[in-house]
Amino acid sequence: MDYKAIINLMKEMNQTELTKVEIEEEGVRICLEKTGAPVGECVNPQINFAANSMPYPVYTQPMNFNPAANSAASNPQVTSASITPAAAAEQPQEDTNHKKQVSPMVGTYYCQPSPDKAPFVKVGDKVKKGQTLCIIEAMKLMNEIESEHDGEIVKILINNEDMVEYGQPLFLIK
Repeated sequence: MDYKAIINLMKEMNQTELTKVEIEEEGVRICLEKTGAPVGECVNPQINFAANSMPYPVYTQPMNFNPAANSAASNPQVTSASITPAAAAEQPQEDTNHKKQVSPMVGTYYCQPSPDKAPFVKVGDKVKKGQTLCIIEAMKLMNEIESEHDGEIVKILINNEDMVEYGQPLFLIK
């Protein structure tokens, strides 16, 4: 069987509802099988990519399950759950005159310029606008974060080498 005959057979299969053809001729056996869409055509050209472009949901509230109600020995199903606001659990009570210094980027927070050096600031330190408060490492770049306010550091809201998110409060300044 020559090349042109095989190509013609393949074209014929694409144009018909044939799904499988086996031919044996001159000691050569050819098996053609159609399992999906014809070659060169999209399986489903009507796919709506806009519906699939949404990011995965981000949950901002932790769920606390009641362990007494969910004993594995007595009842393996979750019977109750309580949701607590993340802001109430993580954020300290603050006066209205405190200003928040927030992270301008996602990265790793460092309170000191190097492991053998003193921290940039401590609670109780007076800071001036433009003074370096910390470093945030993002994509292997060390970014110095400068104070946006004059005042005194009231609280440091994050631990050294913790991951920070964009807009996450780092310091309270009075």
